[in-house]
Amino acid sequence: MATCAFIGLGNMGYPMAGHLAAAGHTVRVFNRTATTAERWSAEHGGTHHPTPGEAATGADFAFVCVGADDDVRSVIYGDDGALTALEPGAILVDHTTASATLARELAEACAERGVGFVDAPISGGQAGAESGQLSVMCGGAAEHFERARPVIDHYAKAVTLLGPAGAGQLTKMVNQILCAGAIQGAAEALAFGEQAGLDMELVLQAVTQGAAGSWYLSNRGETMIRDEFDFGFAVDWMAKDLGLVKAEAEALGAETPLTDLTAGYLAETQQAGENRMDATAIIRRYRAHRAG
Repeated sequence: MATCAFIGLGNMGYPMAGHLAAAGHTVRVFNRTATTAERWSAEHGGTHHPTPGEAATGADFAFVCVGADDDVRSVIYGDDGALTALEPGAILVDHTTASATLARELAEACAERGVGFVDAPISGGQAGAESGQLSVMCGGAAEHFERARPVIDHYAKAVTLLGPAGAGQLTKMVNQILCAGAIQGAAEALAFGEQAGLDMELVLQAVTQGAAGSWYLSNRGETMIRDEFDFGFAVDWMAKDLGLVKAEAEALGAETPLTDLTAGYLAETQQAGENRMDATAIIRRYRAHRAG
């Protein structure tokens, strides 16, 4: 069993850290909202600490799952940061969906201290985190990946090494482009069916069983037609992820017109004050355009 620091106990990190504790690992947690860390410790038996560095002290592995690039830097660097506390031979695993540039930066910073690094963004949503069925897309050195993989396996159904540092984040961008297309397609199709006067529950029964079926139609179709969005992957988070895609696409000279379209609908949704709703709330923009 290993000593694991887990930094960031949001909707994803909270259950992921719980799986590590349930597996018998010693888990030391930090969260910016201290009451959340205290509640986690009460539920799972690990210890909570006032700084990322204290949580990472003595850890074999330090896992980070926060919001964006700057959030990662705030818990990694500095006198109270996790990297300062990690001993040579430890491994830092970043589960945050962040930029590939940050992943490469962290890999260099860790190497200077003799610490291993794996960028390991995740897919599967809160339900996947709670059930331990996440897909983890990794970048880093093979030796560091192989050491971290048995620990990550406790909350994952698929853990894949895609290449050097940054490859995990780039693969997560591929994932989010696919999700953006699926959300946009579902929103446009269901809004079209509504405007045509179809019974949308029957429509869903028909189309989800054929070639047009998708995870989003099967898991969000009914809530989309019922106009229910108080759950899931928030508009703000999807917009942030597609911003990462856009920046990387510009650097690569890659074309992402479908991603740009979805980003526009997400921006309209944010302007409507629906930031914390599930990203499938973009169907409301079709309805608003129709009503207008």
